Amino acid sequence: MYRFCPDIEMKAYPVERYPCRTRVAATIMHMIMNNLDPAVAQFPQELVTYGGNGQVFGNWAQFWLTMSYLSQMTEEQTLVMYSGHPLGLFPSSPGAPRLVITNGMVIPNYSSRMEYEKLFAMGVTMYGQMTAGSYCYIGPQGIVHGTVLTVLNAGRRYLGVQDLAGKVFVTSGLGGMSGAQAKAAVIVGCVGVIAEVDGAALMKRHKQGWLMEVTDSLDRCIERLREARKRKEALSLGYHGNVVDLWERLVRELDTTGELLVDLGSDQTSCHNPFNGGYYPVQLGFAEAQSLMASDPAAFRALVQESLRRQVSAINRLAQENFFFWDYGNAFLLEAQRAGADVGKTGANRTEFRYPSYVQHIMGDIFSQGFGPFRWVCTSGDPQDLVVTDELATSVLEEAIAGGVNPAVEQQYVDNIRWIREASRHRLVVGSQARILYSDQKGRVALAMAFNQAIARGKIKAPVVLSRDHHDVSGTDSPFRETSNICDGSAFCADMAVQNFVGGAFRGATWVALHNGGGVGWGEVINGGFGLVLDGTQEAEQKAKMVLSWDVSNGVARRCWAGNPKAYEIICQTMQEDGGLVVTLPHEAADERVLQRALRL
Repeated sequence: MYRFCPDIEMKAYPVERYPCRTRVAATIMHMIMNNLDPAVAQFPQELVTYGGNGQVFGNWAQFWLTMSYLSQMTEEQTLVMYSGHPLGLFPSSPGAPRLVITNGMVIPNYSSRMEYEKLFAMGVTMYGQMTAGSYCYIGPQGIVHGTVLTVLNAGRRYLGVQDLAGKVFVTSGLGGMSGAQAKAAVIVGCVGVIAEVDGAALMKRHKQGWLMEVTDSLDRCIERLREARKRKEALSLGYHGNVVDLWERLVRELDTTGELLVDLGSDQTSCHNPFNGGYYPVQLGFAEAQSLMASDPAAFRALVQESLRRQVSAINRLAQENFFFWDYGNAFLLEAQRAGADVGKTGANRTEFRYPSYVQHIMGDIFSQGFGPFRWVCTSGDPQDLVVTDELATSVLEEAIAGGVNPAVEQQYVDNIRWIREASRHRLVVGSQARILYSDQKGRVALAMAFNQAIARGKIKAPVVLSRDHHDVSGTDSPFRETSNICDGSAFCADMAVQNFVGGAFRGATWVALHNGGGVGWGEVINGGFGLVLDGTQEAEQKAKMVLSWDVSNGVARRCWAGNPKAYEIICQTMQEDGGLVVTLPHEAADERVLQRALRL
C-alpha cells in the first residue's frame, strides 16, 4: 500500500482549507493530518505516530478512504472505524458522534500476543497506542507536561524539596514520547541525563532545541554532570549510548569515590515492545542489534533479558543510597520481572514491584483529585488563537484559586499556571497549535466555557477541539500503570474505560475511541478517548458540560469505589463542593468514618 502514500505536504492545515460538507469533519481531518506530520510522527511513512508502533491507520489506502468519507459526511451521518479500516458512513442523529473508533479488539479467549501478531500481519487489526489511533496526539508537548508534573512531584515526595536545582535525573529514551524528558528537565530546573542508542532520534531532539548538549563519551558525560550539579545548572544532556552502561558507570563512581551522582531515575524506552526495537541490549551496538533482531530473534530476546537484569542490578545498588527510582509506565519493571531481574517485593500483589510506578506514588493522588491531561487544539492554525487560549486558561485557574480551594487542589492549579507560562516561553508547539494542562472537573468545564464564548465573540477565529491523553482519571484501565493504585482487586477489570467510551458517546462527544492496548502495549490495557469540537454555539457548551463532567467523575467514582481512603475523602469533598456528583459507596470497602461522612453529605 506504499504506492498510496500521499505526495502532499502532511500537516495540520487551517480548518477552512479542507473540502468538507460539515466543519466538524474538517476538524477531524485537521487532527488526522497532524498525527501524520513528519515533524510530529515518529515513523510517518509507516503511519506510526509514537511509541514505536502506535498507528493512525494500517495502510495508506485506509487514509485516503477515511479522508474521502469525511469530505462527504453530513451532520446526520457517523463514520465507523474498525482498527484503521473505515467501515463506511451510516445514518445517525445530529447529536450523535460523527466518528466512532475501535482498535485492537480481539475476542478474549484469543487475546494472546501471538494471535494478535498474526491478526496484525493479516491487516485485520492494529495497535493504536492511545492518542495515535484516536487522532488526538499533539506532539511531544503532552508528555513534556506530564513529565514536568511527575518530576516536580517526585522531588516533593522523595527528596522533600520544591526546588530541583542541582538535583540529577537519569533516564533513557529520546523518541516520540521519551524525547520530552529533555525539555521537562530544563523546565523544572534539574540536571537531566538521557541515554539514547539511536543517533537519529538523539540528533532530532538536539536540532529541535529540546536537548541542549550531546556526547558519546561516558567520561565526558560524568564530567559534565558533575559540573552542572555543582553549579545548580538546568541542563539536558544526551548520552549517545546504552543506558545500562550509564547506570553501571554511576555505580562505579559510587563504589570508587563514594559520590552518589544521581538523585532521581526512571526509564522511558518502549519496553512494552522489548523484542522488536523497543529496548536495545547493552551487549551490542545499535546497527548490530538491529541485524540480530531480524536474523535471530531468539538470540536477540536472550540478550535483551540479560541487559534488563544488568540494568536492574545497577539501579538496585544505587537505591541502597539516597536515590529514588520509579517505573514510568512503559512496562519496564514488568519486562524486567519476566527476564528474571531482582524487582520483587515481599508481600506484593500482581501490580507491585520493588519500585513503584509513577501512578502508584506520584500521579495516582493527582488522578484521585480529578486532575488529568486536558488538551485543546486551535484549528485555525493561527498562533495568536493559541495565545488567546493560554491567557484565558491562566485567568480561569487564577480565578479558581482566588475563589478558595483546598491546599492540594491549589498546588495543582499553581503548577499548571507555571506550566502555561513555561510552555509559551519554551515554544513547545510542534505541529498543530495545541496546548495541554492538568485540570480537575470544575476547571475543565470552566476552560471549555471560556473558549466557547471567545469563539462566539470572534476572539478565537475557528473551532477549538478539546481532547485529552487517554492516560487520565477515567480513560484507562491499565493494572501496571493508570489503575496500578487500585487496591480492591479490580485493577484487571476494564469496566471504567468502556463506560468512559460509551458515556462520552451519548453525552455529546464529537468522536469517541476505544482501544485494546496503550502505553504498556497491546493486551495489557483497555483505554478510551474522545474529541469534542467547540464552535461557539450554545449546543457545544451544553455538550462540553455533559462530556467533561462525565469524563472526570467516572474515574473519581471508580477510584472511590476501589477502597482508597484518600479517594473517599476527595469524593466526599467533591460532592460537598459541586453538589453534582452522587456515588454509592460499597459498605464492605468503606472506612466507617468516611462512610458516615458521605452519608451525612
